[in-house]
Amino acid sequence: MTLDTGALIAMERRKHRALLMLDAAARGEALLTVPVPIVTEWWRGSTALRDRILASVEVAPLPPSVARAAGEAIAAVRGATAMDAIVMAYAATRGGLAVTGDLGDLERLRAFFPSVRVLGLDAT
Repeated sequence: MTLDTGALIAMERRKHRALLMLDAAARGEALLTVPVPIVTEWWRGSTALRDRILASVEVAPLPPSVARAAGEAIAAVRGATAMDAIVMAYAATRGGLAVTGDLGDLERLRAFFPSVRVLGLDAT
């Protein structure tokens, strides 16, 4: 599963589904991946919970091929943001499931990445 910033925020806000995923990852039962740029957008300093979240996910580098695919998606999908496009492009290369706190943003990008399934988490 590839997480966006909203999914990380949902974990911080202790949303039920997000915590279930975090617990599964901590037990080694799920692989949660966060592309490096998403960490930059989310991180606001160390806390016990943020440190636990970061320790439970795989922080993945941004390969040039993913960056190019994200850029092409931004050009093709009106209103797409770089971070959302990176999450979707990365998910397209790694199993095809993107987890988000804002379902609408990633669903729009499915037009460019049709193989990616999107799971929404309530981040409010």
